[in-house]
Amino acid sequence: MLFETKPEVDIHEMSPVALAFVGDAVLELLVRARLVGSTRLQPNRLHTVATHYVSAHAQCRELEILEPLLTEAEANVLRRGKNASKASVAKHATVQEYRASTGLECLLGWLYLRGENDRIQQLFDAVWAEYEPERK
Repeated sequence: MLFETKPEVDIHEMSPVALAFVGDAVLELLVRARLVGSTRLQPNRLHTVATHYVSAHAQCRELEILEPLLTEAEANVLRRGKNASKASVAKHATVQEYRASTGLECLLGWLYLRGENDRIQQLFDAVWAEYEPERK
């Protein structure tokens, strides 16, 4: 990954929503970099295509690909993220999709803050190879 970080707060004391906040940015950066490196789309089209990978609906489907690949520790973090209480739900997602997307983002944030960038890349590559977004 581009940036390395050493959190001052113990990662085990961070809320799942805080981890998801970081994980959201990690996934967005991975998707954008992959799209720019593999297509010749114009910026406005890049954004549109990127949203097909980072929406709550898409992340729920991507999680179905990843769950069999997760270690026990990763599955535990994912579960924590899915069970995190949030005040609102996305307008265009079901509660199940929203919880799944929060879980995925929580997992990515946790991996990133632990410095497990190779694992993030491995999981992202698995998603990229298997996931075909719905075009609307």
